[in-house]
Amino acid sequence: MSQQATAPSYFIPQPSTWPIFGSFALFFMAIGTTLWMNDIGAGKYVLILGLCVLFYMMFGWFGVVSRESESGLYSKRVDVSFRWSMSWFIFSEVMFFAAFFGALFYMRVLSVPGLGDLDNRLLWPDFTPAWPVAGPGITERFETIPAFGLPAINTLLLLTSGVTITLAHWALIANQRASCIKWMIATIALGTIFLFVQGYEYAHAWRDLNLQLDMGAYGATFFMLTGFHGFHVTIGTIMLIVITVRLSRGHFSPEQHFGFEGVAWYWHFVDVVWLLLFVVVYAL
Repeated sequence: MSQQATAPSYFIPQPSTWPIFGSFALFFMAIGTTLWMNDIGAGKYVLILGLCVLFYMMFGWFGVVSRESESGLYSKRVDVSFRWSMSWFIFSEVMFFAAFFGALFYMRVLSVPGLGDLDNRLLWPDFTPAWPVAGPGITERFETIPAFGLPAINTLLLLTSGVTITLAHWALIANQRASCIKWMIATIALGTIFLFVQGYEYAHAWRDLNLQLDMGAYGATFFMLTGFHGFHVTIGTIMLIVITVRLSRGHFSPEQHFGFEGVAWYWHFVDVVWLLLFVVVYAL
């Protein structure tokens, strides 16, 4: 009999102190970031304190949820609520990246060509409205990263990781825990290699191609889009590690494993965003 068959109709958790820790974490992070941006020495230490409190809160709160799930307290209704919550979270992430893709579209299609019209040519007669471009008034040269080099390798890595996590899911449904853990380790390895390749790509771009954040329109959008995606891959890899540890401890069953599925959804989202990045940022 599954855990959900014996669970109450709807689980009401006990009062928790973890949201208070989360509030303090966000407070310290906001204050620390503000102080750091204004060159006040204590700023970065306050920010680090806030991050430490945040990680402590996440470790403790997620641990409580895991224990509640494994003890059979979550019914089918609770499972559905988790699925809706994760769906809305991923939707918010879609909107987050849509804003940056929208900014890139605006610059490439509207603002940069507009800077080359007759009125603006009087202000910047030497400006050529062709993409990629830094922008008017920036005379330094930079080179772009070819799509079919390191970006193509990273595309292959992420696409392969999408296959391995799917194989892990199928193995879990078939109650083949050892095989599931094996494919999860492969997915973690692919995600980690992706991050190392992206780090090397950044170093190469910054040092050898003069492609930096201050290279105007192209430099800003390139590092914002790829950098935030790399951050999401980092978070996703940490999530994969946590799920793999839980699998090794006997957590999840073929019937009840939304914690696994939620991370798999997130990882597939990361894959799709990278495919769009590869086409829009590198290839076009």
